[in-house]
Order: sequence, then C-alpha cells, then structure tokens
Amino acid sequence: MSEEHDKISRRDILKMGSAGVIGIAGSYYLDKFAQFSNVVKASGHNTHKKQNHANHANMKDKSKTNGYKMAERLLTEFDYGKVSTLPNGQTLREYEIVAIDKEIEIAKGIKFPGWTYNGTIPGPTFRCTEGDMLKFRFTNKGSHPHSIHFHGIHPPNMDGLESIYPGQSFTYEFEAQPYGLQVYHCHVLPLARHIHKGLYGNFIIDPKTPREPAKEFNMVMNGFDLDLDGENEFYTVNGYAFAFMNHPIKVKKDELVRIYLSNLTEFDLLNSFHLHANYFKYYPTGRNDNPSQFTDTIMQCQGERGILEVRFPYKGQYMFHAHVSEFAELGWMGFFEVE
Repeated sequence: MSEEHDKISRRDILKMGSAGVIGIAGSYYLDKFAQFSNVVKASGHNTHKKQNHANHANMKDKSKTNGYKMAERLLTEFDYGKVSTLPNGQTLREYEIVAIDKEIEIAKGIKFPGWTYNGTIPGPTFRCTEGDMLKFRFTNKGSHPHSIHFHGIHPPNMDGLESIYPGQSFTYEFEAQPYGLQVYHCHVLPLARHIHKGLYGNFIIDPKTPREPAKEFNMVMNGFDLDLDGENEFYTVNGYAFAFMNHPIKVKKDELVRIYLSNLTEFDLLNSFHLHANYFKYYPTGRNDNPSQFTDTIMQCQGERGILEVRFPYKGQYMFHAHVSEFAELGWMGFFEVE
C-alpha cells in the first residue's frame, strides 16, 4: 500500500459514524502507530470510512470515563497554592509542579501519550491575586527536558527559557502581575512538540479589587495529533472530546457566568468559541473594565486568552462549540444547561 493511501487524516475520521470513528482510530493507530498511541484495538476498518457521514462520535455516550472526569474537574478546579504571609505582610503562594509522561484518555477508548504537568492535559489552573509573591517548585520526572514559561511580567531569569532536565528541579519565583488571565507552557525546543504533547494551562491573576461574584469555569481549547503528522485528529476543551455534550454544564437562569478561555491548540492558526441563542461580553486577557465585544463568537490565536461573561435569560440547553465545523465535529462541542 502506498504511503498516501496508508495514511489516515482527521477528514477520514469525520466521514465515519460513531462506531467507525472509534474503530478506525483504534485499529489503525494500534496497527500503524502503537508506539505512539497505545490505543485499545476496536472493530472497524479504513474501508468503512465512506459509509457514513460524521454524526459526532461520543455524543451518544453518557458514561463518565476517566477522561471526562478529568475535563469536568479542570472546569471548576483552581489551585491557590500553599498560602502563608511574609514578614512584610505580602501573601506568599507556593505551588508544586511535576512533569510526568502519562497516557491521557481523550475520547472513549482512545488514549494519547502525553507529557503533563501534574498528570493532566491541560495542566492545573493556578490562581492568585495581583501583588502576591509566587513560588513554583518544578520537578521534571519526565523523559525529556522541560520548563515552564509563564505569561505576564517577571524577571527574565524566571522566564522558563532554560531547560530543566529529567531528575532536576527549579523554583520559579516572582510577583504576580499584571492581573488578568495568563497562560503557561513549556518553552523547550521543538516548541510545537512540547506544547502539543500537553504541557500548558491557565494562570489566573485576580485583581486586588475582586470581580463581581459569578459562576466561574476554566476552559482551555486544545487539539491532539495521534499520528504525529502535524494535523490534529481531535479537538477538545479541557482535553476530552465532546465532554459536555452528554453531561452539560449546569448553570442557573440569570446568574452571572464567567469563563476563563484560552487557546493552546497546536498546528492550527486559530480556534474559536461560539455560543448559541445568546450573546456574551468579551474581555481580552481579562484586563479591561469595559468589554471589547458584545457578541456570540470570538477567535483566538495560540496563546491568546480572554474572559467571557454571560447571563442566560431562558431555561434550556445552549450549545457552544468552535465555529470551524471541522473542529466542532471532531470533539470541540458542548452544552450549557440552564435550570
């Protein structure tokens, strides 16, 4: 078989039904890329790929897999660190970060050989207040050199450009500034590989004057390239395809909902967020007191982030997804359920 015909793309997966996508991803990747994907083999074959149009694989699966549970936990879990007070009265927050190689379930029956911070993709959402002193003790227990590059303002020697080799540790120490939504990621070359493999996450610096109380959610848009051809086969929010389709995110009618949204998708120039049947206010990097847009769709390049604020005026289910159809049909889609 020629190389051209031996290769499967995300478009091949899109042509499959829900059984087919699991089958083709399982059997193909096990046969051709077992050293990369370690997927449990399932039924199905490439010849089936033209039989059905995409019908949103995993959308009918209501089981709470480990991958879904991780995505759900990352939605609302914030790591405030170990808190103490310095002699000058400044708040000190200390965090522990460990880089480890770990298989991550990204769809039912499909696992990705990730490089992770603290065992999840994306990594933990670190949170603090502007002016806090921060200490991130980083230990590399992975198989490759890694680092942590934090977006924001800090001394250059804390910028994460130096590689921390397996078995080594380093403490990043700096004052939290400016307030807003930051991101962090590995900055070891090749950047695309280290970021795509899972070394990234959100980093929230709250303003000294607290924001209006709200129901808060953390969302990191990302993608997964299973066969290492530089093209993603799955797109997700918080690391699991269609995580919030069968288990919608529950909110209350008229309550303020705040979403910390970032894009760490590799191999694609842009990702997007579209909300059905409603509009939201968008604050780029979470900095401005006044929103830059009142809209239902925004785009972010890699590393771009912002805060969305919305109230839902009616009960029912509101869909949200990437407004690139291909991304949506390959996993980046969910619901808010307003009660």
